[in-house]
Amino acid sequence: MKWKNNNPWSLKFNTAALVLIPAGVGINYIGKLFAGVLKLPLWLDSIGTCLAACLAGPVVGAIVGVMNNVIYGLTVDPIATVYALTNAALGITVGIMAYYGMMRKLSGAIVTGLVAGFAAVVVSTPLNIIFWGGTTGNLWGDLLYAWMVAHDSPVWLASFMDEVVVDIPDKLVVLLLVLSLYKSLPKSLLSLYQSNSAIESLD
Repeated sequence: MKWKNNNPWSLKFNTAALVLIPAGVGINYIGKLFAGVLKLPLWLDSIGTCLAACLAGPVVGAIVGVMNNVIYGLTVDPIATVYALTNAALGITVGIMAYYGMMRKLSGAIVTGLVAGFAAVVVSTPLNIIFWGGTTGNLWGDLLYAWMVAHDSPVWLASFMDEVVVDIPDKLVVLLLVLSLYKSLPKSLLSLYQSNSAIESLD
């Protein structure tokens, strides 16, 4: 996946990229709402971030991630704002992986999901310790955290594993969904973001 300016760090956005930013934020909200209503053991709040990163690059992906958390923090949960760092890291990671062709097929999407999940874990764990005593707020992860702490595991390790059991599966599912969405997009839309040679290579 190569973008038209062939520079993943460019700050020059065309109209399509600018429109993608609020769309990505909206997709994130829908995913989070869906996961919350169904009580899923996943977040699903970064689909828009990852899709934007794949389409328009790591900078746009990071912007979507940051805006998502800032808006959510201002309207629902103030603490969510600090996790803008996590979503920014996620957008950058996925954007870089996509730029180097990792989102062209299933195996690449799986690898991208694992790498993105690990990046989210590394950034989120210290934030969890600072603001939540090490928990994530996810029932499944926090059950593991409580079990590990009860068995004398260090808080940092319990918090790390709390994130691992939530973020790794979450990012795998998210990147597989993004791959499916990407493959279903018409070439006319993809051409707004990427060079023709990159699009043809996905056939």
